[in-house]
Amino acid sequence: MEHIIEINALVYEGYGLGRLQDGKAVFVPFVLPGEEVRIKIREDKKRFAYGELIEVIKASNDRIAPSCKHYGRCGGCHYQHIPYDLQLTYKREIFREQLQRMGGIEDPTVEKIIHCDHQWNYRNSLQFHLTPQGELAFIDASKSNAFKVEECLLPMEEIAKIWPLLTFEKENQIKRIEIRQNEGNDVLLKLEGTQAVIPDIEITSSISTVHSSSDEQIVISGDDHLVLSLDGKDFRVSAGSFFQTNFSGAKVLVDCVLEMAKGLQGTLLDLYCGVGLFTSYLADAFDQIIGIEASISACEDFAENLDRYEHISLYEGTVEKMLPGLDIKPDCVVVDPPRKGIDRFALDALVEKKPPIIIYVSCNPATLARDVNRLMRSGYSLERSILVDMFPQTYHIESVNYLSLR
Repeated sequence: MEHIIEINALVYEGYGLGRLQDGKAVFVPFVLPGEEVRIKIREDKKRFAYGELIEVIKASNDRIAPSCKHYGRCGGCHYQHIPYDLQLTYKREIFREQLQRMGGIEDPTVEKIIHCDHQWNYRNSLQFHLTPQGELAFIDASKSNAFKVEECLLPMEEIAKIWPLLTFEKENQIKRIEIRQNEGNDVLLKLEGTQAVIPDIEITSSISTVHSSSDEQIVISGDDHLVLSLDGKDFRVSAGSFFQTNFSGAKVLVDCVLEMAKGLQGTLLDLYCGVGLFTSYLADAFDQIIGIEASISACEDFAENLDRYEHISLYEGTVEKMLPGLDIKPDCVVVDPPRKGIDRFALDALVEKKPPIIIYVSCNPATLARDVNRLMRSGYSLERSILVDMFPQTYHIESVNYLSLR
């Protein structure tokens, strides 16, 4: 059944919010406030529904033509129909709304939002699925189907050159492909398989290639890692390790963390520390630094990247398991969790340590708001929030947040 509705607002995760005739909230992608649209219900839940855009009957004056041929079908971009400056305005408003509604902060302050240097071609890694025919594919906006990719405007130059040249046989047991590059145009291709069977593959270029399964990781050609450089520092990043996807945005994140930590000293805890990005830049400011990271490959990278420092130690394991057993009183904690936020047991352990300062780097304002609410109930106040736009054309919002113990 089709419905004609008016879009009242943009909300998190790229949706516009409207109301059906009976008053039920409906979330629709690829729209703008004030637009009149024709939709059909894709998923009907008890309290709200998800709609699929069929037609824009009355368009907003702000609407622009998207640049990618897949826009509207692909689930990777959400804001190509919005001018870039207006994307930033909406991201700021949505961030504040999340802190108000989910964090219980009456009037949250966003100090500033820092724009991205590049609106396109900024991603240093890109992931693909495969169709049954062996074609590179993205997941569609409904998050249920894969479709063959013919263009993507987000990856950096070398990735953009290489991915269209990749071909695979049908039924090859590869479930996902990741291509990563550094600023020197070195490329690492990671093939994730369903089992520890190396597919027949012919490498006709000098790129490094790794096959990974749940059982093992095998280097097919080149190295099992890339060296990624950021503001004069080199980081070994293995195929299975996380690194910020936008080089210029990562530099801004680091600058924000450094500015918030300026003048602090003593003991630093770096939770979800990854390959050691923030630890590397804060190493000379603190007398003792302790990192905690669950990823085995990231821990190996951290150990190599920070090997020259004797006052830095690393614990391999989840934060919720490792943090309660540490007999320390940190002077500052930097926390950069995944999208799901800080594990609730990890948050309990963090609150027990009573660090005077917490610098929370977040990629999800919803889980940030939830965690900040818990921290505020434990005596902390959120004093500063800086937004860093690392992902133009998408709804994703990165932020650096400063909390102090009252």
